Amino acid sequence: MPKTTKTKKKVKKVKSKKIAKPKELKKSTIKIAKTYFPKDTEKYMCEKHKLYFRMKLQEWRKELVKANNEALYNGSMDDNSISADIVDQASSYTDKNVEMKAINRQIKLISEIDKALIRMKDDTYGYCLDTAEPIGLKRLMARPIAKYTIAAQEKHEMNEKVHADD
Repeated sequence: MPKTTKTKKKVKKVKSKKIAKPKELKKSTIKIAKTYFPKDTEKYMCEKHKLYFRMKLQEWRKELVKANNEALYNGSMDDNSISADIVDQASSYTDKNVEMKAINRQIKLISEIDKALIRMKDDTYGYCLDTAEPIGLKRLMARPIAKYTIAAQEKHEMNEKVHADD
């Protein structure tokens, strides 16, 4: 009988393709002091600036929400008493109307703050939406929800006046 040799078959291992995991978001490990103030000498919209403005916007939003809740639930809005005096009724109506307008203004402001926080996530915060130029630290300090440079803002306001007359 002939001698048989066993030959091993080569088995090719198929390498499984590795699915690329999305890069994990870098959590900012930068901490700033409560007394920190952005400086022009630092790189514009560096991580310190972003963290400073994010904290400022979040704090502002929290204050507005708290004030709105207090105005709605503790204010004179629930005053349903009807006075016999027509002047008192008119005065009460005017007060409520003014208070509601203030609340509506604050709700719009909260919406603008939310949009600014979204721009911060998109890395477009601090840059003009029209020209993509830096808005500037002084302007952002005065108006953290600013979307445009001063020149672009003036242009928008002029366009609003022109279209408002139509």
